[in-house]
Amino acid sequence: MKIAYWMYAGPAHIGTLRVASSFKNVHAIMHAPLGDDYFNVMRSMLERERDFTPVTASIVDRHVLARGSQEKVVENITRKDKEERPDLIVLTPTCTSSILQEDLQNFVDRAAMTSQSDVILADVNHYRVNELQAADRTLEQVVRYYLDKAHRQESLNQPITEVPSVNIIGMFTLGFHNQHDCRELKRLLQDLGIKVNEVIPEGGSVENLRNLPKAWLNLVPYREVGLMTALYLEKEFGMPYVATTPMGIVDTAKCIREIQHHINKWAPILLGKLVDYEEYIDQQTRFVSQAAWFSRSIDCQNLTGKKAVVFGDTTHAAAMTKILAREMGVYVVCAGTYCKHDAEWFKDQVQGFCDEVLITDDHTEVGDMIARVEPSAIFGSQMERHIGKRLDIPCGVISAPVHIQNFPLGYRPFLGYEGTNQIADLVYNSFTLGMEDHLLEIFGGHDTKEVITKALSTDSDLTWDTESQAELSKIPGFVRGKIKRNTEKFARQNGMSKITVEVMYAAKEALNA
Repeated sequence: MKIAYWMYAGPAHIGTLRVASSFKNVHAIMHAPLGDDYFNVMRSMLERERDFTPVTASIVDRHVLARGSQEKVVENITRKDKEERPDLIVLTPTCTSSILQEDLQNFVDRAAMTSQSDVILADVNHYRVNELQAADRTLEQVVRYYLDKAHRQESLNQPITEVPSVNIIGMFTLGFHNQHDCRELKRLLQDLGIKVNEVIPEGGSVENLRNLPKAWLNLVPYREVGLMTALYLEKEFGMPYVATTPMGIVDTAKCIREIQHHINKWAPILLGKLVDYEEYIDQQTRFVSQAAWFSRSIDCQNLTGKKAVVFGDTTHAAAMTKILAREMGVYVVCAGTYCKHDAEWFKDQVQGFCDEVLITDDHTEVGDMIARVEPSAIFGSQMERHIGKRLDIPCGVISAPVHIQNFPLGYRPFLGYEGTNQIADLVYNSFTLGMEDHLLEIFGGHDTKEVITKALSTDSDLTWDTESQAELSKIPGFVRGKIKRNTEKFARQNGMSKITVEVMYAAKEALNA
């Protein structure tokens, strides 16, 4: 645990609340002090929900600190059971309230005796896992609970569906473009003649979890959430799963072929024939998706060799690195992720597609790396967008965490064939083209010639005098940022703390030497 003013992945209880609030008719009770209960506001604002977020805080106040919760938590659970009549109530502490070491399982057991709802305690170590790991574990716990319940009730022995079907696992609230991706995956599967059996947790009912084993296979589009559930279903019910993210032309085709492979294990028996999706892949690649055509156009060729940095969660950062390097010819200088728990998988995925791999959850390390390699564009989270603004480097947002502008009202999937078009647009519009900025310089566009002389690192002591700032403002906007960074690099290497016009010329001569 550490104190920080920015976190890529939040504390564990946020992950649990995201999963609980994604299901229909599930209520979460958060045992927490005031200050830990910001989730309700965050979800309502970002997802633009019309209904209240189904989360209640059982406040840890001075009375609880003095004599313990006593009946408070139990009363909150039973009250919500009577008011809301949910199918499930999930109790979760936060890392703050966990310090009290109260026996929350005892509260759950007592509340369950008088509640009509099912009641469970989130089985998460709040000191050892982050938001994404907790979400993955909570989803698996809920699925396991209801499948075990169905097994006890002898209502689990159901045959698989007559037509090919899949469960989509891992779509949940506050995910990066998750709702758009879910809609695109449903469309893609419908085109292939595959039925969507269940989508969990987003919009799913816990009472329908008993139907999960009826599907032919599971599709896990994001590694961060859903993989533990897929592994559990594979172990207990022999259900295969596909974890290839259908992002980009190549990996979308790969995902479809993996689905075809698993379907053809049952197809000869239940359908009387094998399925073949190669024609669909060819038609989508050549005539429906514009991304394949764009990659061969002169516009994309203008991007060949341009330097880029990619940083985000493992799913989106790995996929974006491969798309840039393999499908668009962009030179990825560094690819990184803040999901330190999945570092080995990430390194394996991006090997050969980038020069450098960065595994860190410290945004200052990411900022220093970007300042050092000086890319033409960044593809990352909202933090990398902030870093790009400070360094005057354009940034396309491709991963959570994000601000509200990346919860678009329009249809903006990143997965499937429509997703390839959205990504192509994002990539092309993220690079600053020289002619564009040159024309803005001539005709007086948005470039105000304002010189930003603040360095990225908070401990930097470099200062620009008035004459050097004036000289820098004369340089065309599309190269000004690069010259500024080269000058500052030269000054640091030579132990200078103040940048003058003479230092600028010395840096130029050193660079040309």
